[in-house]
Amino acid sequence: MISVTERAAGKLREILVQQDDPELSLRLFITRGGCEGFSYGMAFDKERQLDDLLVEAHGVRVLVDPESLRVLRGAQIDYVQGAMGEGFAIRNPNAVATCGCGHSFTTKDDPGEAQPCDQEDETQAGARS
Repeated sequence: MISVTERAAGKLREILVQQDDPELSLRLFITRGGCEGFSYGMAFDKERQLDDLLVEAHGVRVLVDPESLRVLRGAQIDYVQGAMGEGFAIRNPNAVATCGCGHSFTTKDDPGEAQPCDQEDETQAGARS
């Protein structure tokens, strides 16, 4: 299961009101890559796939696909504020190592596909040329 703190749900509700679409859910997912092997991702999504996990908490809906759930089971979505800024944070009990920024992680059972922090994909490099 995935949980959502009241603080994170409150911030999500604020953002969803600005989107002006009551059908939207937050999709939490992982991708292979990042400096530790997996990276967290979040996006708004209108469509729930048949095999998605749906979490409803504090008035918000969160969708997680089965592949992402495999390494996110037991994770918590929070919203943090501090001297370095504010934003959503994922507390993942499956992560055995994380990068300094907290956006990339490795699990005991799957190392993912780590990339050096300074490695850019061709799309990002080309956009700045």
